[in-house]
Amino acid sequence: MRIPLALTATDQAVVAALAVALLLVLAAAVLVLRRRRRPPLAPPPAAPELPPAQRRAPPPAAPPPPAREAEPALGREEREARRKEEYRRKKEEERLERERRRAAQEEEARRAREEAERAAREAEEARQREEEERRRRAEAEAGRTLAAGLAKTRGGFMARLEALFTGGKPVDEAVLADLEEVLFTADIGVQTATRLLESARERVKRKELADPSRLRAVLREDIERILTLDGRGGASEGLAIGPARPYVVMVVGVNGSGKTTTVGKLAAKLQQGGHSVLLGAGDTFRAAAGEQLEIWAERVGAPVVRAPEGADPASVCFEAVKQGVERGVDVVLCDTAGRLHTKAPLMEELKKVKRVMAKASPGAPHEVLLVLDSTNGQNAIAQARQFHDALGVTGLVLTKLDGTAKGGVVIGICDELKLPVRYVGVGEQVADLRPFSPHEFVEALFEG
Repeated sequence: MRIPLALTATDQAVVAALAVALLLVLAAAVLVLRRRRRPPLAPPPAAPELPPAQRRAPPPAAPPPPAREAEPALGREEREARRKEEYRRKKEEERLERERRRAAQEEEARRAREEAERAAREAEEARQREEEERRRRAEAEAGRTLAAGLAKTRGGFMARLEALFTGGKPVDEAVLADLEEVLFTADIGVQTATRLLESARERVKRKELADPSRLRAVLREDIERILTLDGRGGASEGLAIGPARPYVVMVVGVNGSGKTTTVGKLAAKLQQGGHSVLLGAGDTFRAAAGEQLEIWAERVGAPVVRAPEGADPASVCFEAVKQGVERGVDVVLCDTAGRLHTKAPLMEELKKVKRVMAKASPGAPHEVLLVLDSTNGQNAIAQARQFHDALGVTGLVLTKLDGTAKGGVVIGICDELKLPVRYVGVGEQVADLRPFSPHEFVEALFEG
């Protein structure tokens, strides 16, 4: 007879839990048995043993430091001697330090003295250089004296003239004949030589010239009278700027007379006198004339009107005068192309320039200055005559008087053309363009 087994749901859960627990116990037992049966790990191989010859003996132990002998105790006298020695050594070091400091101070003082002496020496040298430069500038500004500029003339014409006044001989026909020879071989011109000679003859006839010294004085008076244009304004003392603004000055002359240089020097003098100046580079035919005038313009601080080389000189001068009117300058100086006085077409070109100036400013030019090279002698008189006939020259500038023995040409020009000499040139500096004074000229000519 079968007995049926009926399990409740609770019983089934208990049985399942017991089965799971049993399985876990079995798995743990198996794992433990496996670990116990694993062989042990082999120990690492031992290092091979070296033969006795290759074995290194251990380093010997360092010997212990020798025991320091105990210093014997110093006696009282020794301790006292040691203290004295230390004191002496300290004082010696202090003395050496003091000497070192004193030597350093003396060296510093010596260097300071040398520096002061050097500075004083440099200051003195600078002062001397400055003084020399001031002296040089003063000499340059003062220029050469007229007497120095006429030295060659005194050695020529005047030397022969002075020879007549020595020896104490009475003035007779023989003396007058010698005087005639000196005057007619000089560069004063035939007309002027004749005038001076006739004046001397008339006075000899009137018994007014008893001795050569009196003849010398009479010649001196007559020459000064000629230079003053017989009292009609020859003593101009330079260029007088009139009331017109701008005051236009036309400068003419032949090539090589020093015309462009005279324009530059005259501009510098007018600037120094307080006048504003404008330059016109009307010499468009001579190479480098424009550049030369530009250098002078830059030097004196004046504007310049210039055109390319070969341009119409009349148009350049017209533009210069026009700009002078617009800028309100005091003086316009117009350089012109050098013209041979014997070439009529060239002189006609200068007449055109003069006419065009008047269109830019009515009344211009107010002054026509003719620049003459004194070294040309009597040829300068011919030049002056031709330029005067063509342009109506109002004043003369005699250049290069210092380089010639023909300074007597000034006398002939004033006598024949009755034109005032405004300036004479006796050197290269601006100050060497000197306002002409008849009295000063005669004084330098006769007295030196």
